[in-house]
Amino acid sequence: MSQDKPFIHPYIPNSAPGVKAEMLKECGVESVDEFFSDVPEELRLRGELQLPPPLPSEESLRRHLERILAKNRTCRENLSFLGGGCYQHQVPAVCDEINRRSEFLTAYAGEPYDDHGRFQALFETASLMGELLEMEMVNVPTYDGFQAAATAIRMAARMTGRPKALVARTVNPDKLSKIRDYALGAVEIMTIGFEGRTGELDLAELKKGLDQDTAAVYLDNPSFLGTIEGRGREIAEAAHRAGAEMVVGVDPTSLGVLTPPVRYGADIVCGDLQPLGMHLNFGGGQAGFIATRDEERYVMEYPSRLFGLAPTRVEGEYGFGDVAWERTSFALREKGREWVGTASALWGITAGVYLALMGPKGMAELGEGILQRSRYLALKLNQLAGVRAPALKGASFKEFVVDFRETGRRVAEINAELLERGIFGGLSLSPLFPELENCALYCVTEVHTQADLDGLAEALKEILG
Repeated sequence: MSQDKPFIHPYIPNSAPGVKAEMLKECGVESVDEFFSDVPEELRLRGELQLPPPLPSEESLRRHLERILAKNRTCRENLSFLGGGCYQHQVPAVCDEINRRSEFLTAYAGEPYDDHGRFQALFETASLMGELLEMEMVNVPTYDGFQAAATAIRMAARMTGRPKALVARTVNPDKLSKIRDYALGAVEIMTIGFEGRTGELDLAELKKGLDQDTAAVYLDNPSFLGTIEGRGREIAEAAHRAGAEMVVGVDPTSLGVLTPPVRYGADIVCGDLQPLGMHLNFGGGQAGFIATRDEERYVMEYPSRLFGLAPTRVEGEYGFGDVAWERTSFALREKGREWVGTASALWGITAGVYLALMGPKGMAELGEGILQRSRYLALKLNQLAGVRAPALKGASFKEFVVDFRETGRRVAEINAELLERGIFGGLSLSPLFPELENCALYCVTEVHTQADLDGLAEALKEILG
C-alpha cells in the first residue's frame, strides 16, 4: 500500500479523510492532537505504532482469528487436572440456553418496567444461594470471588471501625493480591500461616495476631490447597472474643456435603459462582457472592445491589426490586462505599438456573462424587514410587497437594511430559508456597471418570519410571 495514499477502512467511516475533516471542523480544531493538549509531551508517542497491516475483509479477519484460536489447547481435547481458582465442572445445556435468551442477554441494566424478568431471576438466584448457605441476605453478584472477598473484608472494617484484617495465607495468592489492592489505604492486611502437616490455619499465630485493631479474620474453606478447616468454630470464637468479624470464603459445590460456614460462626460468607454452571472460558466468566444475616448493620454495608420482593396492589401478585437502594453507588455516586456495576448479572442468572436444576439432592450427590473421586486419585498416586498424596494430611475437597520431591523430577518436567500425552497436570506450587517446593495442586471434579483417574496414574508411572 502506498505511503502517501490514506487507508480507508470499510467498517470505520471516520477513517475517510473527508469525514475526519468535517468532524474536526465541527469541533473547531485543526487536528486530532489538539484533543490531547493536556497530555505532557514526554508522555506522547511520536511516530507510527509497529503494527501489521489491517485486514479489510471479513473473511481474512475470520481466518486470522481462527489460526490464533487453533493454538489453544483446551479441556475439550485434553484431560485436565488443573484448578487453582477456576474449575471444570459439568455445565447443563439449559444453563447456556437460558443465559443466551435475548431478554437476559441484552438486559444490561434494566429496571422494573423493561427488565423482562431479570430482577425476579436474580432474586431467585439469591434465594437459592441463601438456602445453600443457610443465610438470609445474598447480593446481586460481584465481578468475581476475589472482589467478593475483598468487599467482605472492607464491609467488616467499616462495621467495626478497625484498621486491620488477618487473612489465612492458604488463600489463592491472586485473591490475596486483589484483597491488598482493595484494602490499600484503608485496611492493613496481615497473613496467618498454616500448619505444615495438615494445611489448617495456625491457631497459635492467629491468636497472637488478634487484638483491638482487628476488624476481620478471613479464611477460605476449603482453602486454596484444598484443605478443609476442621476448627472453624474455634477460629470464629477467637475472632469474636477480640470483637472481630469472621469472614469465610467457600466453594458452593462443597456445601452439599460440608457444613455451611454460618453454623460454625461465620458472620460474612463469600465466594465464586463460577462452579455453578459456568464454563472455564479461558479464565473469564466469573461472578462472586456475599451473604450475611438479615440485620441492618450488615445490609447497609453492602455496596452491591440486593433484590427483594413486595406485594403489589393486585392480590397474589409480587414485584421485584432493590432493597435499601440509598446505600448503593447508584444513589450516592462518588460517596458510595464501592462502585457497583451490572456486568455479572447474567452469570448470576446462570448460577440460579444451575441451582434450580440440581436441588438439594443434586448438590449432595455432586459433593459426594467429588470427594470420592479425589480420594480415589490420591490413593492411586500415593502408590507411585517417591510420590506422596495427599501431601497435607488434613481432609480435603476437590483439590489436594501432591509431593514429587522424592521422585527426583521437577513438577515442570512432569507436566511437560503429561502435556505430550494430552493431560494438563497439577498446578506447580513452588512459586507460590516455598515450603511446598516441587509439589503440585491436583483438582478432581465430577467430570472425571475412573478411566481418567487411572489414565493419569498410569501416565505418571511411566514418566517417573
